[in-house]
Amino acid sequence: MLSSIGIPGLILILTIALVIFGPKKLPEIGKAAGETLKEFKNSARDLTDEEKDKPSDQKNI
Repeated sequence: MLSSIGIPGLILILTIALVIFGPKKLPEIGKAAGETLKEFKNSARDLTDEEKDKPSDQKNI
């Protein structure tokens, strides 16, 4: 995923974010994004675990 953006594109995005949000807000935004991603991963993992634990509802015909 990151390889499709490339290093110059990543530098450009970070520079624009730094100009828009400023150096004081950027770490807070990064922390919030990281926590959101972590929560999303945990929720997705919980959903997949529930599907694996769920008994199959197959009826004998």
